[in-house]
Order: sequence, then structure tokens, then C-alpha cells
Amino acid sequence: MIAPARVAAYEVVRAVSAGRADLPHALAQSRAHLSDERDRALAGEIATGTLRWQAALDRVIGEVAARPTSRLDPEILDILRLTVFQLLHLDRVPASAAVNDAVNLAGRAGKRSAAPLVNAVLRKISRQRDRLPLPARPDGLDRESTLQYLSVTLSHPRWLVERWLDRYGFEAAEKWAQFNNAPAPLTIRVNTLRTTRDLMSNALEREGIRTERTHFAPDGLIVTSGNPLLSSLAQDGLFFVQDEASQLVPLVAGTKPGDIVLDACASPGGKTIAMAAAMADRGFVAATDVRGARVDLLARTVRTAGTSCVRIVRANAEQSLPFYPVFTRALLDAPCSGLGTLRRDPDLKWRRQETDLASLADAQSRMLGRVADVLAPGGQLVYSTCSSEPEENERLIERFLAGRQDFRRAPIAKLPGDAAPLVDESGALRTLPFRDGLEAFFAAALVKSSASR
Repeated sequence: MIAPARVAAYEVVRAVSAGRADLPHALAQSRAHLSDERDRALAGEIATGTLRWQAALDRVIGEVAARPTSRLDPEILDILRLTVFQLLHLDRVPASAAVNDAVNLAGRAGKRSAAPLVNAVLRKISRQRDRLPLPARPDGLDRESTLQYLSVTLSHPRWLVERWLDRYGFEAAEKWAQFNNAPAPLTIRVNTLRTTRDLMSNALEREGIRTERTHFAPDGLIVTSGNPLLSSLAQDGLFFVQDEASQLVPLVAGTKPGDIVLDACASPGGKTIAMAAAMADRGFVAATDVRGARVDLLARTVRTAGTSCVRIVRANAEQSLPFYPVFTRALLDAPCSGLGTLRRDPDLKWRRQETDLASLADAQSRMLGRVADVLAPGGQLVYSTCSSEPEENERLIERFLAGRQDFRRAPIAKLPGDAAPLVDESGALRTLPFRDGLEAFFAAALVKSSASR
């Protein structure tokens, strides 16, 4: 019998590779069929790790199999990928069990004739784990060997690491890729409408869940052991899962009691709740999203959080919004490439292409214009993304300001404590994995002229 976790991991990797689902949706579907929490955790670890290290795995498989991976059946390639990942990165997994399950998976996938190849390739890789055919870390300035190391050995798209190399240099690009290849910790934001960070930490401690404070975000906790999502506190709206860099964006908005706020593209709602908490639940927040499932998720978050100042509106931010220009503050957390979150979403490395950036930036520009139109004179608009790339960030802001004389850059709200240095010389929030140990986020503030009509 094949281990249930390996069957589930294969189904996840196959769904992502075939373009039927992204990683979060594929994982959610697989976990629904696993009753044991340990199997769920292992399936997630195998599938996520396989996608994270895909380029390096493919190089090893191709060299050992003595054929291009493009000549392997897609099902067999995915079986080899997830098993090589286990052999190379999961010391607690017995090699013989992983290889035997891979051979049986080939039969289960209707590729029984490929079972001898699977067996031979995997056993050879298992024997030579200490001498893998991967590009070595360069010891000089040769650009090609540097890019081979970053893109193959550290498993990132060549076009992306080439951009990082040109902007920040080799040491930073290497640290960035290594950051993305490390499993992300579970990070939560405490719902300060209902409790405090210290009280939440103590409550979790009583349930055997250990946490430590986030370094930059004032209301965050990093889980160091245990799983708060399985605790009795999980359904009470006392905390929400949210990466630390993402928690900083609502701080940039600087909301205060009495504000009239637009949160465009608001789902899943973590930033909405943070802004409502900063307003002490006094004022008004219109939280919008366009797709039905996203609106439903947003509604659940708002309901669970217990805020009364938020109203949900289904609206498309690329089109004229159904509001008058009355908002004193607005946040556009724009849909983007997600290239700043590759640590948590490694499948994006292989789904995104450099050519995607221009069309994404065009859509973001349209959204920014629509949100700007409903901002009141003198109001402040914060534009943010979880992208690392300039086309979606600073260049887009420059493009917007060149066409809108009624807007100018504004200093962002003063960030607390250690977060203050994350504001760059242009006045934008920018988090960098190699420098800050956070996902790559960007946020800039704009103010509308008080003379605007």
C-alpha cells in the first residue's frame, strides 16, 4: 500500500504541474481526503518542497536518467520529482520506502512500463546524494556560472534571479533565493479589537503552543511549536494568519477613528480588520472585492473579527466604482505577480513569466486610477503589492503621477519601533528578504490635492 501522504503529494504536484490548480487550492483539496493530521502535514511538506526545488530536481533527474526531462511522461516526471525531494531533503523518510512507493505510484498512474526506469533512477540518486550534478557556488565573477548556480542549484527562474543580480548583486540574490527555499513559519496577527498580543501569547501557551513576537509588526506572533489553527481559540476571531510583511501595510494607511476608508481588493480581509482596529471600530470601511468566493471569504473574516464599522461591497476595481469621492483614506492592495511571496507560494516561480509583468501593471494602473477617483480632496491613498519587481511598484507610481497632476507622493504614516528603517529614501515601505528576513512587499502613499473637484 502506498503511503497516503505520498499519494496526496503526488496529486497536488500533478494538479499544479498540469495547470489545474494553484498550490493552495490543490493542498486544500488533498487535505480534505486525509483524516490524519500527520499525513496532511507530510503531504504538504513534500508537495511544497518539490515545487520549491523543482529546477534542481529536474537537473539531477535529467543527468541521472541521461535524457531531457521533457522526454519523460509528465506523470513519471512528477513522481521522480517528489521522490527525489524526499531522498535529498527529508532525512526522516526511509529511502527504500520512498523508492518503493514511487514505483507503485507509476503503476497507479497507468505508467507501469516506466516502473523499472523510476526504480533505477531513484536508486542511483540515493547512492550519490553527496555528489549531485549541480552547478557549484561560483568563486569568481563569471556571469553565466553565477546565473546557473542561482537558477539551477538554488531553483529559481533564470529571468528573475538575473533581475535580482543586476539590482542588488550576487550576495543579496543568493540570500534572497535561500530565503525563498526555506519553509515559512506560521505567522498570525492578533485581533486587537478583542485582545492584545501578550494576552494572546499567554492563551496559546496554555494550550501548549509557543510563540515569539514578530520583529517589525506590533501585533504579530510567530509560531515556534504547536498549531494554533487546531486550538480552541482558532474559531473565536482572536487572531488571523497573516505574514509579517503583510501586517505592515495597514500601518502605512495610518487610519484613525472617524475615517471613511475604502479597502479595494480587500479579501481575505486581514488588512481590513487591522485598519478597523486602528480606528477603534469607529468610522466607516467599505471593503470590496469582485469574485463571489473572495467576497464570501471577506464576509467570513469580517464577521469572525467582530467589527461593526465594515461594510462589504462587491465591486470591480478595474471599472468605475459605485461610490462618490468621499473617502478620507483608501488602500489598494493590488492583485499582482506575487513574486515577493515565493517562500510561501513556490509554484508561482514556475507559473509566472517575465512577460506577465506588463499586463499586470496595466491592470494595476487602471485600478489605481479608479480608486483615486473616489478619494476625497485631501485624502490619502496607499498602493501596495507583494511583488518584488519595479514594473508593479515604483515604476507604476511614477507612471500614475505623470498622468495625474491632482496627486503627489506623501510621507507614509510613522511606523512603530524597528519597522521605521523599512521606509526607503523615496518614502515607500519596502521589505527585502535578504535584508529584513521578510517577504518582499511594497507600499507607497499618495495624497490628493485639496483643490481637486
